Amino acid sequence: MTNQAPNAPKIQGQITLKPTQQPEAVNDFLQQIRDLETERQAVTEAGVPALIRLAKIADGDTGQAATVRRFLLGLYNGYRFPFNLITLRGLDKALFDDCIAVLKLDARATRQEVHHYFDNGGELFERFAGRMEG
Repeated sequence: MTNQAPNAPKIQGQITLKPTQQPEAVNDFLQQIRDLETERQAVTEAGVPALIRLAKIADGDTGQAATVRRFLLGLYNGYRFPFNLITLRGLDKALFDDCIAVLKLDARATRQEVHHYFDNGGELFERFAGRMEG
C-alpha cells in the first residue's frame, strides 16, 4: 500500500545531498559568542573599578561630583533622571574616561544594573537622588 494518490505520477530518482555552509555558519556564530564574552569580560574589568571610583566622586560636593552623580543617576533610571551627555565635556580626562568605561559596562556587559554592583546600591543611588532633588 502506498500513500500516493491513484492518478499521481510515479516519482523516480535519487535525492542527492549537497554540502552546505552550515558548519561554517555555526563556527562563525560560535566565534561571535566567544568574541562577545571576551568583550564583556574586558568592559567588566575596566568598568567595575571605574564605577567604584565614580561613586566615590559622586558622593562629594564639587561641580564634577554633581556631573558624575547626574551621569550615574541617568544610568540608574534615565526616565527619572535624564542626563545631557554634553555635560561630560566639563569633566577632567580621568573622570570622563571612567564615565565612558561605565557606559560601556552598562551597554555591553549588561550583567546587571549599575546600582547592583554595590551592596545596598539602591540606597546609595537614592541618596545620590536626594542630593539632586533636595
